Amino acid sequence: MKLALYLPNFRTQITVKELEDLTQLAEDLDFDSVWTLDRIIVPEASDRGQLQYSFGMMDGLPNALPVESTGNWLQGFPLIPWLAAKTSKVRIGMSIIDTPFRAPGVLAAELATIDHLSNGRLNVGVGSGWMPEEFAAASAAHIFPKRHKHVRESIEIMQGVWANEHFEYHGEFADFEPAGFGAKPVQQPRPPIFMSGLKDPLRSAKRITKYDLDGWIGIQDSPATLGKWIQAIDEQFEAIGSEKRSKDLEICSMIWTVITDTETDQSDVGVPSNLLVGTEAQLTDRLKAYKEAGMTMPLIWPPFTDVPTSKTLDDLKRIKNDIMPKVEAS
Repeated sequence: MKLALYLPNFRTQITVKELEDLTQLAEDLDFDSVWTLDRIIVPEASDRGQLQYSFGMMDGLPNALPVESTGNWLQGFPLIPWLAAKTSKVRIGMSIIDTPFRAPGVLAAELATIDHLSNGRLNVGVGSGWMPEEFAAASAAHIFPKRHKHVRESIEIMQGVWANEHFEYHGEFADFEPAGFGAKPVQQPRPPIFMSGLKDPLRSAKRITKYDLDGWIGIQDSPATLGKWIQAIDEQFEAIGSEKRSKDLEICSMIWTVITDTETDQSDVGVPSNLLVGTEAQLTDRLKAYKEAGMTMPLIWPPFTDVPTSKTLDDLKRIKNDIMPKVEAS
């Protein structure tokens, strides 16, 4: 099982120095990858719990974001080339890129350049987004009802631009004649593409199988719910007659993580549960369960509030040096 760090760039208060310290430690500890979070805005309505949908459209969560609208969070996409310059070993990416906020051809070309900046260390996570208020702020309100189609077209354009000297595309969200888009990615045939899924395992599985993607990223999945995603993915591979299976993918989930001094209730009570919040022994047992369920890489996610960066730095060391040897020995 690999380890990844999900940087807390989306917090009410965060500094570049804190992100730099976390990233450097992940590099020193030989983490597989470091990821940023994509968030364009926090609507003022969120402060009152009056968003149109609950967080991530997930059951059991409030109609609000866990960050204040007046907060000083940092945008995730500009941090990716910054990570390329700050690191030399870890892979880098954003979990996930909400494709409706970006023009597909521009996104494909920019990601190819970032792959060069990182010398072939880019991971590409894609998803559709979920918050209408954010679509409006990104001048993409008209895309919201068809956002999943936008993801499909974006994947097709990325794969086409990266594989061809000249590429043309005629779709609903992009329509252009044959053109060159500059440098091809260092990674061939292309950087790994991860599909993100929050609610619908079947939709994610169809995207992974149709486009032969490389991984899947969930959020706050228990070992039991992870199994449902993996089953849906394998059923889709079988349906199209592919020999590929979930075991051939990087299976990930973004999970809030804190090591505590006293035991925490880790019963599976839905998305808000303390899946990786507990004592060292509890985290060890939980990571063993994830490994058994088929997870290949948890994205260690510092909580939004109440956990200083100094605590997270200490937790990362303990996870790598004290917990993971026991997990790998199981």
